Amino acid sequence: MTQHPSRAFKVLTADQWAQFEAEGVFRGAPIDLADGYIHLSTADQLTGTLEKHFAGQNNLVVAEVDLNAVTDPVRWEVSRGGALFPHIYGVLPMQAVCGVVRG
Repeated sequence: MTQHPSRAFKVLTADQWAQFEAEGVFRGAPIDLADGYIHLSTADQLTGTLEKHFAGQNNLVVAEVDLNAVTDPVRWEVSRGGALFPHIYGVLPMQAVCGVVRG
């Protein structure tokens, strides 16, 4: 069985982060809500995610997520380039965030 990383990253806009801080849970960005799960990236996938989906955007917040602290199901599913990406089927609780980088 493949051992998946216990940490992943969620890229948020400044407005999404502010709402996350205010509510204590993140329910998803528009793409997450449309797809039915919250998209995350591993450390190795993060640069590609930023380049593909957030190029040219300012005031982004990258939240480091402890996947062991997420209470809803986390599934590793094939996405960009055939790689397995972590997806949260539910909400991301603030207590699962173990680091933040503002860019």
